[in-house]
Amino acid sequence: MLRHLLQVSLVSAVFSAAVFAADPVCVKKAPDVSTKLPLVFCDDFQSGSSENWLPGDPKAWKMTKLGDNFAFDQFQQSKVKNPVRSPFNRCLIKDVTVSDFVLDLKFQSTKKDYGHRDLCLFFGFQDPSHHYYVHFGKKTDDHANQIFIVDEKPRTKISTRTTEGTNWDDEWHHARIFREVKSGRIEIYYDDMKTPVMTATDKTFTWGQVGIGSFDDTGRFDNVYLFGNPVNKSK
Repeated sequence: MLRHLLQVSLVSAVFSAAVFAADPVCVKKAPDVSTKLPLVFCDDFQSGSSENWLPGDPKAWKMTKLGDNFAFDQFQQSKVKNPVRSPFNRCLIKDVTVSDFVLDLKFQSTKKDYGHRDLCLFFGFQDPSHHYYVHFGKKTDDHANQIFIVDEKPRTKISTRTTEGTNWDDEWHHARIFREVKSGRIEIYYDDMKTPVMTATDKTFTWGQVGIGSFDDTGRFDNVYLFGNPVNKSK
């Protein structure tokens, strides 16, 4: 079942209404993310389908049933060639492009524990050479547990604040991204939805797709909700 809003154009800074065609159960379970932005996409994967997603390598992704629940599983490494150094595993929400947004989801690392154990979330994605991503890494350094920009050169850290690392274990965790284009504000939340674990300010990319994945590990994703201002890709 289709689970996203139809893409709409931005005209004179006024967004036209969109027709939501999502599973009513998915919509009903939408979290309170304290935003006035409309819900433009949700997927709880209970249909067992990944038709609303665009993976870089479809062979690296599958639907996995866990008891009575389905999750979207990036179970192996993607075979992709990035033009510059950036995460190899990514899967974007299909046909939805936003400016301001709030992304809320659950995810689970399935990689054996090590220093750079990670999962990533993508946003402002225009193409493989132009996007942002947040790297939730086990231990922080200049290339891990940071917010990054990819702008025609290898990823560059733009975080103004982060933590000592993301406390990965084998459990499910809650993540959220807040993005405000006009101010450039980016806030990243992990489990605690009151205090961001990472922050940045950047105005380079004012629109783009949103996605999930990892740099070079594996993980599962569920209950993906995107609130945002839809825009036309040509803007």
